[in-house]
Amino acid sequence: MYLSSLGEIKLEFDFIVVGAGSAGCPLANRLSENGKYKVALIEAGGKDTNPWIHIPVGYFKTMGNPKTDWCYKTETDPGLNGRSIPWPRGKVLGGSSSINGLLYVRGQAEDFDGWRQMGNEGWNWENVLPYFKKAENWEEKTGEDRGVGGPLNVSPTRLKRDIVDAWIEAAVEAGYKKNDDYNDGDQEGVGYFQLTAKDGKRCSSAVAYLKPASSRKNLKIFTNSQAEKLILEDNRVTGITIRQGGNKGSLITLKVRKEVVLSSGAIGSPQILMVSGIGPKDQLSQNGIEVIKELPGVGKNLQDHLQARPVYKVNVSTINVEVGNLFKQGLIGMQYLLSRTGPMTMAASLGTGFLKTREELATPDIQFHIQPWSADSPAEGPHKFSGFTSSVLQMRPESAGHLELTSSDIREYPKIHPNYLSTKLDCDTIVEGLRISHRITQSGPLKDIITGHHNPSAEMDYDDYDSVLDWARSNSVTIYHPTGTCKMGSDVNAVVNERLKVHGIDGLRIADCSIMPIITSGNTNAPAIMIGEKCAAMMLEDA
Repeated sequence: MYLSSLGEIKLEFDFIVVGAGSAGCPLANRLSENGKYKVALIEAGGKDTNPWIHIPVGYFKTMGNPKTDWCYKTETDPGLNGRSIPWPRGKVLGGSSSINGLLYVRGQAEDFDGWRQMGNEGWNWENVLPYFKKAENWEEKTGEDRGVGGPLNVSPTRLKRDIVDAWIEAAVEAGYKKNDDYNDGDQEGVGYFQLTAKDGKRCSSAVAYLKPASSRKNLKIFTNSQAEKLILEDNRVTGITIRQGGNKGSLITLKVRKEVVLSSGAIGSPQILMVSGIGPKDQLSQNGIEVIKELPGVGKNLQDHLQARPVYKVNVSTINVEVGNLFKQGLIGMQYLLSRTGPMTMAASLGTGFLKTREELATPDIQFHIQPWSADSPAEGPHKFSGFTSSVLQMRPESAGHLELTSSDIREYPKIHPNYLSTKLDCDTIVEGLRISHRITQSGPLKDIITGHHNPSAEMDYDDYDSVLDWARSNSVTIYHPTGTCKMGSDVNAVVNERLKVHGIDGLRIADCSIMPIITSGNTNAPAIMIGEKCAAMMLEDA
């Protein structure tokens, strides 16, 4: 049941989930599945009715659109040579899974074993794998680690392009192995991305989990409803206030019998905690907020993947020229309408590679996103020339930033300090990643296909460390993976324990990418969905 206005309802629930994103939708589905519990799902954005949400290439239209995107921006960052950059986050049913690039990457087993090694029992690879498998319906038949029959459809790409095939062939000739399934236990190698898509349409967490559950009488879905503040009594959450219909909308109190779980993401979840009096004492006091529970780590440990995006001009057809006029766009539109194929099924990237910058590493530390198009930003559209992008990022950065609360009003955005490229390892890794990107372009068929260097220019000296690093600082952007701001653990800066319960507060859990103690090796949507599945299982077990 969707509720965009108050209506006649009882405002008391067993569980309240705040945020209908990648983790929140699985939570709402699983908690309401047995029919025993009354569940509320709170979403600040609207319904996912915009048709561009469901067309894979529609992220061009939804990112930067305030109707579907929170449109955050970072503060100026020394690591980016003083630049401020956009940080898109989904503001709609499905959250960021409704506006992201559809790329499905679990990460490495070692990521989760590392979480367990930090003291988080139950989070090693053997423990989380069943939830990855439970979530997914993988269309191909590969290894035993893949799931079949889950709500989240995962498919191979329906789109192939010569330039991506050429990049994969060039990478193999440069010494890297081919890998047809990076999600089946061994991530290393190059190949095509897997997508959260079904029959040529996006499979967001809302499509996968909410659509089949929306008619349940024990599940109430509040849209256009922003969480204002948690209600606390004697260090226990007893409910939450929400505002429906914008700044002048109705203020409603929802009471909870069992637990509230925050799934509002790496920016939203810590902000809700802080405006409710849970967080760093200095930040709360500066904003006139009574300190209910001092947790100094709220908003800290902010990690993200920073991508450097070299763009090359080529003498083969790419998406840039395929959409070069209205007639061609019309043909592409007809192809999609008639067969659900063609460029409109394109994810943010087609090709990928998980590679090592140093031989002594046990697992890959950089990831490529190979795009058969190029643009200064998705919102601005493709360049006028035929080109492709060889984006590279460091998967496990040491650099960590923080959020800075600016107001006791939840509607005032916190300041985002990402602190990119602030350690030597991070600088070394992005420089070596760009060198590897350059070497691959000089191998195999690519050396004959590339006709020019758009950015960086052909004059770039890849042996000059300082020049390569300076280019990275001046041109790199986020690839939209903020994590870590309510990290799991038992140290002084931990916010939740291994059961995802907030330290020192009863009746409150967090389940989203903010709980990651260390960012995973790759795109973060798949781990976020796994976190939602695992949290729901723990909550039902405890209930």
